[in-house]
Amino acid sequence: MIVSKTPLRASLFGGGTDFHHYFHNSKYGYGSVISTGIQMYVYIIVNKRFDDKIRLVYYGNELVDSVDEVKHNIIREALRITGITSGIEIFYSADLPMTNLGLGLASSSALAVGVLNALHAYKGEEVTSEQLAKEAIDIEINRLHQQIGIQDQYAVSFGGFNRYIFNSDDSVIVKEIELDEESRKKLFNNLMLFYTGNPRDSKKIFEEQEKKTTTHREILDDMVLMTDEAINYLNNKKFDEIGRLLDKAWKIKKQFASGITNDDINNMYSLAINNGALGGKILGAGGGGFLLLYVPLDKQDKVKKVLKDYIQVDFLVEDNGSKIVYRD
Repeated sequence: MIVSKTPLRASLFGGGTDFHHYFHNSKYGYGSVISTGIQMYVYIIVNKRFDDKIRLVYYGNELVDSVDEVKHNIIREALRITGITSGIEIFYSADLPMTNLGLGLASSSALAVGVLNALHAYKGEEVTSEQLAKEAIDIEINRLHQQIGIQDQYAVSFGGFNRYIFNSDDSVIVKEIELDEESRKKLFNNLMLFYTGNPRDSKKIFEEQEKKTTTHREILDDMVLMTDEAINYLNNKKFDEIGRLLDKAWKIKKQFASGITNDDINNMYSLAINNGALGGKILGAGGGGFLLLYVPLDKQDKVKKVLKDYIQVDFLVEDNGSKIVYRD
């Protein structure tokens, strides 16, 4: 039996610049995002069966005779990549509700990375975080033709609080954002996470966003520079400026696709800003899922009160990426 544990992620700056259509043609020669692994996880359990069938347990259940019959597309392609064809059980669980709709925390990429990690370990293979990220990208973009960026696969494979630079030659640089423990605690204590109650189909939002990559290239260029600005604030421990920069980035992001925000999200955001939040953003593609807010500690009680109808989720930074936590 093998058990893998893969963190989810919260993306702060640079979303959209991780699309191939952008960073392959960026005037800077790269795209750039800042994100952090968080202590919420996807778990994959892999076990050998007594017969040659393949059994999957997730929000659906499957018992089939061949890989080609597997309906779960990510797991099917992970089996193909690792060359496992029969006699296996795969169980999928997570700290958040399992759904085929997005929550904005990279659960699909965490599933892809976690399954790949567990299946490689099942075969006795040791793989790097970079290999897991690349194979997950191969599944989601090349094999399943999803029009998405590539930050999520790297963020959940590596974990930690990092800047990712996506070069036009397809190389990726992972740079740890170095903050002492006290400073990192101060920064993340000012971040609040609320569930909007609306999981969304991110596919249509990402498709519209990708189509607008060319027309919005100058805006994406500005978002790359915004990651530089954020790094400067972090290095100088000007954390409230991070909040204000999130507000600036959110106003830009809303221009990318019609489904990124809606009346309910706009109302939540306005209530938070009017009661002390400095900025924030919807995580992931938008349209629902989780709203991340930067709120100074002395304003957080007010924000909690006005957003009392929404579930607040506490989170901490996860320094580790996907890992195998049990082998037998």
